[in-house]
Amino acid sequence: MKLSHIVGKPALVAVTAILGAITAFSPAEAGSVEDLYKGKDLTILIGHPPGGSYDLYAQLAAKHMGQYIPGKPNVIVQHNPGGGGRKAAAKYLNKMAADGMTIALLPDTLAHIQLLTPKRGKWDAAKIRYIGRFAPANAAFAVRKGAPATTIDGMRKTQLIAGCTGKSARSAQMPAVLKNIAGLKFKLICGYKGSKKATLATLRGEVDIVSKNWASFKSGDAAELAAGNLKIVLQAGLQRDPDLPNVPLLQEIVSDQQSKDILRFVGSGAPIGRSLMAKPGVPDDVVTALRAAFQKMVKDKNFLADAAKRKAIINPATGEEVERVNKDIFKASPDLIKAARAAISTKGAGSIKKKKKK
Repeated sequence: MKLSHIVGKPALVAVTAILGAITAFSPAEAGSVEDLYKGKDLTILIGHPPGGSYDLYAQLAAKHMGQYIPGKPNVIVQHNPGGGGRKAAAKYLNKMAADGMTIALLPDTLAHIQLLTPKRGKWDAAKIRYIGRFAPANAAFAVRKGAPATTIDGMRKTQLIAGCTGKSARSAQMPAVLKNIAGLKFKLICGYKGSKKATLATLRGEVDIVSKNWASFKSGDAAELAAGNLKIVLQAGLQRDPDLPNVPLLQEIVSDQQSKDILRFVGSGAPIGRSLMAKPGVPDDVVTALRAAFQKMVKDKNFLADAAKRKAIINPATGEEVERVNKDIFKASPDLIKAARAAISTKGAGSIKKKKKK
């Protein structure tokens, strides 16, 4: 029986129009994603300079991911450093088109920045579409050989100089929270242009301790760690990194529950780690295709061999898993957010002395 005999001709026109609209606006098939990317550049935006863990993973993705994306785009990396990644985050989440032509590898602390420093985090991190995670990002603290103190108890008695990038960056907030909550006698000196330069300052003895993602230490400072010139003494996260089973988490060096809750919360972005993301509004079919490509990439033997060569930690998770972690951060109580906001204060931090040009 014909459809017109069931619904009548006027209704048939309406039904046909509806079906046409559904077809027009339904998620695109693989072909349209291929059309989007074929012969084009797909940009990975990062908010840090070359040399750190963001650049490490972005370069790996640029080399290996394109072959698995429909249309096989040329994947390139774009650096837009500033504000500990905030400059690039604001640009990407608030100004760039949600067309799928730019994805990003931005700090795992975007939710924390939004909740704890809302004037600096004017975006809606709860709606970020995560593509996939390369590895968790436990922040690690490395003390230099010959520092005035090299143990937790010693750091509660003796002042150490902590080097950091910007005063609002995680490299400053992490030692600040230990100073404000755990009683470690840290003096913050900020202004180093990237974690690599802050680490070099530590090795030179300009500062005594530096914090950054463990993956950055493993990939860039393995020789210094092996020689004993740097020693990892603390890590931030929800679980100890498999590489650092004997290094305590921040929340493990305090005894009262409120302090434990604060230190755990400030490190709760670690499971998000180094993850590729798409901004809210990128079409679902594009996100799905990018997620599938990511999962194929992290299982590829050539990718894994390249990652091992670069000493990059690979402990992947799906985009869906990362999104669940991100949403859990937004479940923090107002009281905990208020307490954490006070705990990360870098008030009193100093700045590096710039050399005068001759």
